[in-house]
Amino acid sequence: MTRSALIVIDAQQSFRHSPYWSETDLPGYLEKQQALIDGCARQGIPVVQIFHVANEGAFSLASGHVRALEGLSISPSVTFHKQYHSALASTPLAAWLTQHGISRLIISGIRTEQCCETTTRHASDSGFAVDYVSEATLTFAMTHKRSGRTYSAAEIRERTELVLEGRFARIVTVAQALEG
Repeated sequence: MTRSALIVIDAQQSFRHSPYWSETDLPGYLEKQQALIDGCARQGIPVVQIFHVANEGAFSLASGHVRALEGLSISPSVTFHKQYHSALASTPLAAWLTQHGISRLIISGIRTEQCCETTTRHASDSGFAVDYVSEATLTFAMTHKRSGRTYSAAEIRERTELVLEGRFARIVTVAQALEG
């Protein structure tokens, strides 16, 4: 039997203090992320909360912003702090997953193309089966420095799905992730 864990990456107040923060996609993200958290909790799937921490600014522990994003209700099984993009890099997460017999990760959180995608690639390369719940990830528009083109959050999400699907993860909806 495959044992799963939900990984909620960087769904934290720190982002509200970033210059690129946008509430445009926030209501939909909060709805999907909460449905995923609640569904996993009901099924007894461990919920792992990951917070990104830095030495200064809104991501520092001293800022008081390294806490769950307002609008989410989460009671994690365990919480880890990370300093790199991958939640598996230099954290005890891999050891915790192994100790608990976890072989399948359900990835969600903030930012779609950064920490969520990086953790997905790292997890896949480490031998975990990965379900990437794109609709339970959040990102923000970005402007390409050389071309000047602005990519919407939807375009970034679509690109992330394209490069992960079938190579590093199975792209799923909340409902599909909860089906297993």
